[in-house]
Amino acid sequence: MKKKWIVIPSLLVLTVIIGAYATVPLWRPLWEQQMPQPKVVVDSAMRVEAIDTLVARLNEHYVFPDKAKQIEAVLRQRQHEGKYDGVTDGKQLAKQLTDDIRGVAHDQHMSVRFSPKPVPLDDAVGPPPASKAEWEQRTNIVMRLIMRRMAHQRVEKVDHLGSNIGYLKVSGFPPDFVMAERYGAAMDELADTDGLIVDLRDNGGGGPASVALLISYFVDQRTRLNDIWDRDTGISTQHWTQDKLDGKRYGGKKPVVILAGPGTMSAGEDFAYTMQAMKRATVIGERTWGGAHPARPYRLGDHFFAVIPGRRSISPITHTNWEGVGVIPDIAAAPDKALAVAQDLLQRRLQGTAPLASAEPKK
Repeated sequence: MKKKWIVIPSLLVLTVIIGAYATVPLWRPLWEQQMPQPKVVVDSAMRVEAIDTLVARLNEHYVFPDKAKQIEAVLRQRQHEGKYDGVTDGKQLAKQLTDDIRGVAHDQHMSVRFSPKPVPLDDAVGPPPASKAEWEQRTNIVMRLIMRRMAHQRVEKVDHLGSNIGYLKVSGFPPDFVMAERYGAAMDELADTDGLIVDLRDNGGGGPASVALLISYFVDQRTRLNDIWDRDTGISTQHWTQDKLDGKRYGGKKPVVILAGPGTMSAGEDFAYTMQAMKRATVIGERTWGGAHPARPYRLGDHFFAVIPGRRSISPITHTNWEGVGVIPDIAAAPDKALAVAQDLLQRRLQGTAPLASAEPKK
């Protein structure tokens, strides 16, 4: 959902990675990022508009209303003190505002961004496609092929290691309707292994529906995963595993180890946290990034926008999430040593000489 959003410099059309909008031509960054950016000098009126709109959007949409009020108080105090006066560089102002709001909320997904190109209106990007059919209707065949290829590359490696151990490296969780076929092919290739290592050490995030789809391969029956509460609607949506899959189900019995660390973010943390809480996997590595609140962007002016979390993941098992604390591994290991530790553990487990460690769900 880092992640988040992808910012396209030209039109600043925002592609939501975390549970959101997928209508943007993803090929634009390949060439537009190389184009010279216009020079924008931030004046007093732009600063006031950005701060006023930021305060309003936080009070309207931030997942914790009390924190939004606290952030407002800090921003107004620092505005009164003249902290932002004289800042004419857009990136500098965006960074300062980000530091100030995170100093109160400590929310990893929340930030203020600057764009040299005009930021579109909030309603310029429609809601995310609800299905594969809707996605195909919105995009032409060339764009679908490009987007599918880029998404499928998030499954970076599928391999067989020694002692019949499978290895699956996933670097992101693009929309489930794009990834269903790719997950199916990967799990078909790994179905005959006796144990599996899922490598999320470089996973930048994505959408909860895609997380639920991949977890579906590791259970034997329909299972409730994380709920997501939406501040705007006040509604909690339950996320469940899927019954119909494109590939062979790995099942709920064979051992699974997840590699995680600081580079495991957002939806990558969702997968690790949920599998750990279900006692379906052992997590090896280091503490993860610590961002659990799905977010979307809001326009603050012609050249500024804010990414504001408006939803909250809630585990039905732990009754909380990994925001601010990350996923705590069951077995600590340096990132460059985690794979060897996992492989040794699985080999001993499959030989019956060591139990597969599993900690209590982390809170």
